[in-house]
Amino acid sequence: MVKRFSLLIGLWLFFVPAAFAFDHSHAVWNQLLQQHVHWDDKGVASTVDYTALKQQQNELDSYLSELSAVPLETYSGWQKPQQLAFLINAYNALTIKLILSEYPDLESIKDLGSFFTSPWKQKFFRLLGKQRHLDEIEHEIIREPGVFADPRIHAAVVCASIGCPGIRNEAFVAEKIDQQLEDSLRRFLSDRSRNRYNAGSDQLEISKIFDWYGDDFIDYRGSASVSAFLGNYADLLTDDNSAQLRVKAGDTPLEFLDYDWRLNDRQK
Repeated sequence: MVKRFSLLIGLWLFFVPAAFAFDHSHAVWNQLLQQHVHWDDKGVASTVDYTALKQQQNELDSYLSELSAVPLETYSGWQKPQQLAFLINAYNALTIKLILSEYPDLESIKDLGSFFTSPWKQKFFRLLGKQRHLDEIEHEIIREPGVFADPRIHAAVVCASIGCPGIRNEAFVAEKIDQQLEDSLRRFLSDRSRNRYNAGSDQLEISKIFDWYGDDFIDYRGSASVSAFLGNYADLLTDDNSAQLRVKAGDTPLEFLDYDWRLNDRQK
């Protein structure tokens, strides 16, 4: 009896960790992104082939099931880069799932909301042991003060809109998440339709993202203001050498551009 009990305990210990094994390469999601996300010819904006992606909803659902199966206790034991990659990928995959729920009968993610409920407040998925909405992932978990404290996530967590930074055609992974975040931000700031220096008005004309989440960029790597943060990327905002020096000074006035909420659909 004792030997049999010991054998059962041994088998339990062997199989339980496997039940909570998670693929931190996010292979299923990575493959879907590589197949259906396309950068423009300058590599600064991307579109999604929702028509083709809708034909592979089973694969997307399989990936979302993997995410949903992760208990909070398991997530809490991961390293910070693993956690952040998990959350960014979850947010982006769930956003696409939300779009596909009504595609092609929508022009914007905002069409999925109503006067009373925004699309970001709809509790349509389960994550880390709770029924949640998208705003919880972004604002209550990723942006929780003192946890990740990296404003570059605003170039990674995307809202399926033309005005958003481009969704990457690869999954975020812990081993290179710092490089991926930096690359996503640099691509976004290189898009002169959304971020630029206007020499005529001596202003930075930039995305509303820097207005909505301005406080996130302050104090990051010593930046005293949004202008100071953007000064670190002056070469992306203007080609003129003297203008770059002006922007690098970190006190350039800001003007926030209108946000384009149209769907980032490759077919339109």
